Amino acid sequence: MVERDGQKDAVVLVSGGLDSTTVLAIAKAEGYRVNALSFRYGQRHAVELEAARRVVAAMGVERHVVADIDLRAFGGSALTDAIAVPKHGSAAELGDGIPVTYVPARNTVFLSFALAWAETLGASDLFIGVNALDYSGYPDCRPEYIAAFETLANLATKAGVEGTSRFRIHAPLMTLDKAGIIRRGQELGVDYSLTHSCYDPTPDGQSCGTCDSCLLRLKGFSEAGMIDQIRYESGMNG
Repeated sequence: MVERDGQKDAVVLVSGGLDSTTVLAIAKAEGYRVNALSFRYGQRHAVELEAARRVVAAMGVERHVVADIDLRAFGGSALTDAIAVPKHGSAAELGDGIPVTYVPARNTVFLSFALAWAETLGASDLFIGVNALDYSGYPDCRPEYIAAFETLANLATKAGVEGTSRFRIHAPLMTLDKAGIIRRGQELGVDYSLTHSCYDPTPDGQSCGTCDSCLLRLKGFSEAGMIDQIRYESGMNG
């Protein structure tokens, strides 16, 4: 583990969304020197990357890498393929199955890149904004998945094998619902107007208000007793 100026480095996955922005704020509040990592992975729009850049700049993060991986080569998701993004009238309509917005193995791919960068930096800590309550049923957002990847990280790296580092995957939102995440971010001064969550935004970047991600976000703001400050095509703001 390498410390510079009394700070430990951490790699934080930053998508530009509500959850990863909150995790970024948590990592900074815990005293880590943040190395932010985002991905241009073939997603259907660039709005989330623009949001990630805004968030990182607003929080004073000096190192932000945007890695290129084209998952369109495989397809299989409404976010990377010519598959319609499901829309619903309310969060109550969301099903229990894994939706077509699931990108196969995405968090495994992202965490693998984060692990490679962390080992290069001499860092032991990786942060990711997954949670097991208000989410869309993705298998790579569960606590058992995070625990398994942490075990993998320590088996599959030079630092882990030689014992020079013990990697830890931080998922500080794991047991929070969206309202709890928003309240935690509010405590840390997060400006959620900088973030983006929609799977199917309009060409000018407005959120649709009816995809799974928008509905969970709106539900969270409503339950937290707050108004969502981003722009929605339908005019709803929680």
